[in-house]
Amino acid sequence: MVRGDVHTITFAGHGGHVQRGRRLAVIVQADDLLALSTLLVCPTSTSTPAASFHPEVVIDGASTRVMCEMVGAIHGRVLGGRVAHLTVDELSRIDEALELVLGLR
Repeated sequence: MVRGDVHTITFAGHGGHVQRGRRLAVIVQADDLLALSTLLVCPTSTSTPAASFHPEVVIDGASTRVMCEMVGAIHGRVLGGRVAHLTVDELSRIDEALELVLGLR
């Protein structure tokens, strides 16, 4: 498991805009910190609207958007199987979106 891997995950949301159910999530945590029991991930969505903080990526030949405003910590044991690994360009776009969302610019 490394930064940029895409895994299945099940979110147990409680309504509102919280994501629920099985979906894909991108690991955005630094590789040096992946030994921790928690991981930082961003969920993906094929229906979320285009935005500067929703970079588009291709997973298994299908376009989807990474919801960088939904970055969150999960316990490593709820992470499902790996389905893809993002390209350097895709990770760069995610970094830019996270900088915007987290006010790091």
